[in-house]
Amino acid sequence: MGFLDRARTVAPPGWNRWLVPPAALSVHLAIGQVYAWSVFKPPLEGALGLSGTRSALPFQVAIVMLGLSAAFGGTLVERNGPRWAMAVSATCFSSGFLISALGAWTGWFWLVVLGYGLVGGVGLGIGYISPVSTLIKWFPDRPGLATGIAIMGFGGGALIASPWSAGMLEAFGRTGAGIALAFLVHGVAYAVFMSVGVLLVRVPAEAAERSPARSSFGVSARNAVRTPQFWCLWVVLCCNVTAGIGILEKASPMIRDFFAGTATPVAAGAAAGFVALLSLANMAGRIVWSSTSDLVGRKNVYRVYLGVGAVTYLVLALAGDASTVLFVVCAMLVLSFYGGGFATVPAYLKDLFGTYQVGAIHGRLLTAWSVAGVLGPLIVNAVADRAEAAGEAGPGRYTTSLHVMIALLVVGFAANELVRPVAGRHHEPSAGGASR
Repeated sequence: MGFLDRARTVAPPGWNRWLVPPAALSVHLAIGQVYAWSVFKPPLEGALGLSGTRSALPFQVAIVMLGLSAAFGGTLVERNGPRWAMAVSATCFSSGFLISALGAWTGWFWLVVLGYGLVGGVGLGIGYISPVSTLIKWFPDRPGLATGIAIMGFGGGALIASPWSAGMLEAFGRTGAGIALAFLVHGVAYAVFMSVGVLLVRVPAEAAERSPARSSFGVSARNAVRTPQFWCLWVVLCCNVTAGIGILEKASPMIRDFFAGTATPVAAGAAAGFVALLSLANMAGRIVWSSTSDLVGRKNVYRVYLGVGAVTYLVLALAGDASTVLFVVCAMLVLSFYGGGFATVPAYLKDLFGTYQVGAIHGRLLTAWSVAGVLGPLIVNAVADRAEAAGEAGPGRYTTSLHVMIALLVVGFAANELVRPVAGRHHEPSAGGASR
């Protein structure tokens, strides 16, 4: 593969490992745009005559494809290296926007689903896992911090994309042509930005990969999926993601609905700002909580995500419309747990299964994200659409879905309590800390 070959990305002696997180960030900040999808929902609904459930379809397909491409591409990423993976991600993600632009221009919504959802979703999945195992190998002493820095970018992508997208829609117009032009600009800009990571990323030399600081055991991806620990973590991730992604995908219209009948209604611009705040919380949670897990342990920090998260959702369900400040603070706390769960899980996997094929195991675990990407938006949008049809307004459109999220977090909490060390019979005797 020439320039993209793994052998061409081996770091020379003296390479500064702190150059690797920025390379990962350039990709994750771009693909994190998916969290700003709610900014496009109202314009698409108006321009193409879509319901809230239908306008969520590109986002849902993108998240499904993220999990599936990560699961099936994890082994390829391990084999071909992060530069190849980042190049594939940049190509697919940018192309997805260009196809979506054609769909918005012609009014063919299925092209938006194909572009943003299917093609762009492949770019999401490959790009998401591309730096994870590399960072764990560069930072065996602080895996939570290292993966948190990179995956922080995915959570923070909407912090940039949300106001940027809203500004373009205001400038270009909320018609099909205006949305198409915004998609086109996104595709070109992200192609350039993601290429920085392709050029900068490096893998550690063989001597570094075999450092005594590496894990002395390893479990193959094939064996990992046969363990109860893998499936307990799968349930944990699925429940945590479902609870967060439902709010995130519906964030802009949700806050407007909550306060539409109050003395403090939320304007469209302020709703876009709320999406950006959620992105900030998502991003901050990824670095703060994952770094905390290096100190207090993975299981303990997941107890916070799931247990405190359930209580926070209860506050939203009972008193979310009491004040905009309370609503925003609770939503930001939930999204910090959501982001922290993503950033901590690679280190959790490393603790349980070692560094051997951890990238491939991580890819398989992300199928939980695919399921959650359908469940979360489906629960929130379907409940809201049904409530609206029944004449409900304000918070009443979301009460049922919030209680469902509480139940899911309780299930996730129980699954986390069942996680135990992996039995020795699943270990690869010659794996060491290497990856192949």
